[in-house]
Amino acid sequence: MKRSRLYDEHSKRGASFIEQGGWEVPAHYGNAAAEHLAVRRGVGIADLSQRGKIRVTGDDRTKWLQSVISNDILPLAQGQGTYSSLLTHKGKMLTYFRVYQLGEALMLEDVGEIGDVTYAALRKFLLFGTKAKMESLIESYGHLLISGPKAVDLLSAATGLEIGGLKPLEFLAHESDGRPALLIRTEETGEKDFELLIPAGSCLVEVWNRIWAAGEAIGLQAFGAHALESLRVEAGLPKAGPDLNENIVPPEANLEGKAFSLTKGCYPGQEVVARMDTYGSVRRRLVGLVLEGNSVPPPGSKLFSGDREVGWITSAVHSPSLAKVIAFGFPLRDFTPVGTPLTVEIHGERKPATVHALPFIKGS
Repeated sequence: MKRSRLYDEHSKRGASFIEQGGWEVPAHYGNAAAEHLAVRRGVGIADLSQRGKIRVTGDDRTKWLQSVISNDILPLAQGQGTYSSLLTHKGKMLTYFRVYQLGEALMLEDVGEIGDVTYAALRKFLLFGTKAKMESLIESYGHLLISGPKAVDLLSAATGLEIGGLKPLEFLAHESDGRPALLIRTEETGEKDFELLIPAGSCLVEVWNRIWAAGEAIGLQAFGAHALESLRVEAGLPKAGPDLNENIVPPEANLEGKAFSLTKGCYPGQEVVARMDTYGSVRRRLVGLVLEGNSVPPPGSKLFSGDREVGWITSAVHSPSLAKVIAFGFPLRDFTPVGTPLTVEIHGERKPATVHALPFIKGS
C-alpha cells in the first residue's frame, strides 16, 4: 500500500491505520469520538493525501473538460471552484469532484477516497488531437484538512495569509518551497474547513510542523478517517464511492444547482438528467435517517416500509454529537418526507428508523 509522506508523523502521535483507496491512512489516534468533538468545538487537522488530485493543462483544457463533465465551468474566475460529476450515458455517477480555476490550468479534487477512478474515467474521453493534458498529483502533492471554529485563527497564524473572507470553494494560490500550493475553503465537516495542497516531501513535513507549532496552544487535535466520516455524515455531505456511484443519478442525491447544469449544453448523461428535471421523474432521494439502538448498519442494508422494500443505506455512523446512530439512505420518493417511519434490516433483524432532515448538525 502507498503511504503519505507524513506516515511517521502520524505514527509518533499514536495513529492506528486502515486502507483507503490503496493507501494506508490514519483511522484514529486513540479516540475517534474525542477527535470528532475537538473539530466541532475547536480545531483539528487531518491528512487527505490519498485523495485524487488532477491538474489539466493545454490550450483545449477548458473546452474539453466543459464538454465531458456535468457542471458549467465557464463562469469560474481564477480563484474559484465548483462541484461536478462525470456521468455514464445513462446519467449514472461515475465520480464526483471539485474543479478549481487556476488560470493557467484546472485542478480537480475528488470528493471521496476513490483512488485513480476519476483520472482513469476522464482519460477515456481525452481523444487523440485534443490539446489537453492530465497529470495525476496524488503522489506528488500532500493534502491537509484543517477544520473547526478556530481554523481561521490557526491558519492565519501558521501561514500569514488572510483567509477569513474566503467563501466555500474559493482559494488562494501561493508558493511553498518554491512550488505552487493552494489554500482552499472547502466543505468536509460542516465546520470551517480549509485544505492545503502542498508539494510532497520535506515541504509538507515543514508545513505540518508549522501548523502544530501554532495550534498546540489552542488545543489542535489530529483526527483520522473515523472522525472525518462521522463529521461528514452529521454535516449531510455525500461523497463518491459509498453514496455517489453508478446506482445514482445526480438529482437523486439532491445535487440540483450544485453539481450539474441543465443549460450549458450536451455532455454524457445530460439528456437523462434533463428529462428527470422536465418530468419530475426522480424515483428516489437521498435522506438522513436516525436509527434506534446502537447497531450501525453496513452499506447496502435494505430499507423497508412495513413489508415493502423501499431503498437502501449507503453511509452510517454513530454520531458523537447526537449520541445516536445516523445514516444516509435512498428510499423511494414517497418515503422521503421528514418524520417518515421506516425499518433497516441489520444482520437479519429490522430496526426502526425515522427520516431526518439534512444536515443532522449545523456547524459553526
